[in-house]
Amino acid sequence: MQVHKAEFITSAGRPEEYPAGDLPEVAFCGRSNVGKSSLMNSLLGRKNLVKTSKTPGRTRRLNFFEADGRLRFVDLPGYGYAKVAPDERQSWKPMVETYLTQRPQLRLCVLLIDARHDAMKSDLEMMVFCQEQGLSYQMVATKSDKLGRNALQSNLARLRRVFGARLIAYSAETGLGRDELWNRILESCGE
Repeated sequence: MQVHKAEFITSAGRPEEYPAGDLPEVAFCGRSNVGKSSLMNSLLGRKNLVKTSKTPGRTRRLNFFEADGRLRFVDLPGYGYAKVAPDERQSWKPMVETYLTQRPQLRLCVLLIDARHDAMKSDLEMMVFCQEQGLSYQMVATKSDKLGRNALQSNLARLRRVFGARLIAYSAETGLGRDELWNRILESCGE
């Protein structure tokens, strides 16, 4: 899909701050520094709309972006390691869970994992949370361009054994997996 207009809408911490309207929403979540911002920029066809950082934990609220007036992307704070105070990091969990369990516009959770590493406990917990809540989700292995072909295939096979066949290999650099992920997003949003 080609996005013609993408823009930041708002940053929210509580339901009353969420944007109004009934546009379908897609939430992006994963460990800090998994490449959420780069993936979202790649999907939206923008370089710097979603802010990227080398420092884990920069996203501290729910950031809403709108694409062509058709749907919204929601950038959730990363879980796992982040360079913030532990009590602030703990405040993210109820904020994220409230959004995921109470937002009727949510159509899909895109759960990002790093293709270069094994599954982590927090990744499995997030997948199980989605399953228990009846949330539609899609697993995506980011940074797939950072591995050679054989290493990538081996890592993907190992990750698929853990997460199931619903895993898309993705590279924000090369565009690998972009069309497949867009198809999944559009299907989830009823298009």
